[in-house]
Amino acid sequence: MRLTKSEEKILAGGKGEIYASAYRVLLAIGQATEAEKLVPVEWAHVSGVNYNTIGDAGVDFLQEVSRDVRFNVRTTINPMGFDRSKPNTLSQNFLLKQMQIVESYKRMGAVLSFSCTPYEIFQLPKRGTSVSFAESSAAVFSNSFLGLMTNKESALSALASAITGKSPYSDLRREESRSPRVAVKCDRAAINTETDYGLLGYIAGKIAKDSCIAFSDLGSEMDMMSAKAISSGLGTLGSCGMFTTGNEPVRESVTIDDEEMSKAKDELSTDEDGDLILFGSPQLGLSELTNLHDLVAGRKFDRRCIIFCSRYVHDQARKIGLASKVESSGAEFMCDSCMCLSPLITKDNTDAIITNSVKGAYYMKSSNRVGVALKDMKTIVRTCS
Repeated sequence: MRLTKSEEKILAGGKGEIYASAYRVLLAIGQATEAEKLVPVEWAHVSGVNYNTIGDAGVDFLQEVSRDVRFNVRTTINPMGFDRSKPNTLSQNFLLKQMQIVESYKRMGAVLSFSCTPYEIFQLPKRGTSVSFAESSAAVFSNSFLGLMTNKESALSALASAITGKSPYSDLRREESRSPRVAVKCDRAAINTETDYGLLGYIAGKIAKDSCIAFSDLGSEMDMMSAKAISSGLGTLGSCGMFTTGNEPVRESVTIDDEEMSKAKDELSTDEDGDLILFGSPQLGLSELTNLHDLVAGRKFDRRCIIFCSRYVHDQARKIGLASKVESSGAEFMCDSCMCLSPLITKDNTDAIITNSVKGAYYMKSSNRVGVALKDMKTIVRTCS
């Protein structure tokens, strides 16, 4: 890789060991991905915010880094493990460690967004801008729908980009990598709900070997809920970080049939019913809340229903009266957090959950060890209210 004189100086320790370490991380990634240089990024979105995911070693690391480092570019952060405005029964140790993580990011200059959908909250850079997004669903969505350029970053690589303002010029930051070589075909008539879109993305993520694929049977006119669902499904497994729609020239194609869709749903959906309804993986935006509001009009949920969304979206929904109307169905909001890897929902307090999220189903089943009933939002409202 070619480095500028300024980059070489920092790599040699000119700004201290933390900055040098950040450059070493980017250099190692760049060499592994055959990058010719580092390029500036305008925005970093960092994961590794939930204490459940980074543990004590992560807490200690962030505290050490935050003593000497300030972020070089706009940096937003993923959800944490709980909603500070809600009563909870989490351990004092968890709460202490979680807030130490928050304070470390705050010291470094992060915007305390606690969102996995930053593209719905903040002003977007122009198309073609390089960013560094560690949230997998946000990376796929931003590449595929917004024209931003990011690889599927790890927590460490996005943190290094936040510190340096740079990322390797490789993979999906290069125009030539953003053209699909493989098309995924499906039965378009079988893709009707947001959960169908999520399952399609989930299966494609398992089989895709390239950074970009084409869904040749899909149009680009998806609503926001479907677009987020397919992006999060694709980002859940594998390394594919972008997709296109329509008939682009490709060298090969694979077909996902109805049997594979059913098999994937059976893999994720282990129960017919559940004692808790969860919406919001990715976190819900205003368009999805509006859709939910229309579905629940005049209805009441017959069990606890939690909606995960960012504090910003919740406050906007509150201002326009949408939040109170949704709450009239018995649903409650949980801000700043996410159902995935959440300590709020475990096998100790929940037998099975009901969700429309493929990504949520995957993590609730594999990490939280609870049963899952995977159904689309319309079906959930119809059968649980």
